[in-house]
Parts: sequence; structure tokens; C-alpha cells
Amino acid sequence: MDTKEAYREKIEAKLEQLDARIDLLRAKGREAKADAKMEASRRLREVQERREEVQDELDEIQESGGEAWKDLRSGLDAAMNDLDEALSEALDELQ
Repeated sequence: MDTKEAYREKIEAKLEQLDARIDLLRAKGREAKADAKMEASRRLREVQERREEVQDELDEIQESGGEAWKDLRSGLDAAMNDLDEALSEALDELQ
């Protein structure tokens, strides 16, 4: 990505996709049996915390000046990957 704005748009599009998967996790948790429901609830909290961390990092990039945002990009990319993996694991457990 060449520009901060293009990168931000790319991340926001990915976040929308992840938000849809978080909604799916929430729905599966409601449908789960009692013991699985507790685990789903724990995983949902974990995923939501990671989602908030990603948003915080995206906000930091948006507020950064000049080329400084490029230095922050790798941390946000790693946070996005962590969020995606945590969400995939949570959804797999509820299958």
C-alpha cells in the first residue's frame, strides 16, 4: 500500500469481514450447550478484546503524521493476523 488512506481502507474492509465472523461466533455461542456456551463466551470476550486492540492501532496510524504510519503498519498487520487466528480457532471449537 502506498498511501495511509488506502491502507486504512484495506484494514477497515478486513475489519468488516471479521466483524461478521464475530457476529457468527456470538450466534453460535447462543446456540451452544451449557458447557460449550461458557467457553464460547470466554472466546468471544477474547476476540472482542483483540478487535479493540486492532481498532486502537488503526486509530494510532490514522493520527500519525508524515511517514510515521509506515512504522506502525507491521504491528497492525500482526494484530490483524492474531485476531483472525483467534476468531478461526473459536469458530472451529464450536463446529
